[in-house]
Amino acid sequence: MIPVINRPHFNKGTIMAIGVLATITVQEGKNEEFERIFLELTEQVRANESGNVFYALHRSKSDPQVYKVMEQYVGPAALAEHGQSDYFRQANEKLAGLVAAAPDIELLDAV
Repeated sequence: MIPVINRPHFNKGTIMAIGVLATITVQEGKNEEFERIFLELTEQVRANESGNVFYALHRSKSDPQVYKVMEQYVGPAALAEHGQSDYFRQANEKLAGLVAAAPDIELLDAV
C-alpha cells in the first residue's frame, strides 16, 4: 500500500489528482546532459509548485535511452501552472535538442 502524503490539498483522504506518465527517448550519447538538465528542472518543480505531489525521473533497465517521468498534481490548475512556468519552458528548450522524438504523454486519473 502506498501512503497518502499528508498535504493540505488532500480532503479527508480523497485525492482529486491528475497523474502524468511521460515516456522520453534520448539520443545516444546525450544521457548525462539530459539527466543533469532534467534533475535541475526537478529541483525547481519541487521548490516552487505546491500543487505538485511528486515529480520523478526513471531510466529504463531494458533500454538506457528510454526514461519515464512520473508526475502527480492536485488538479488541472496545478498541472497547467507547471506547464506554463518559465523554468519548465526553459528546460524544454534545452531538452529538445537531446531527445530522439517528442515524448509520449499519458494523463491519468488518481484513484
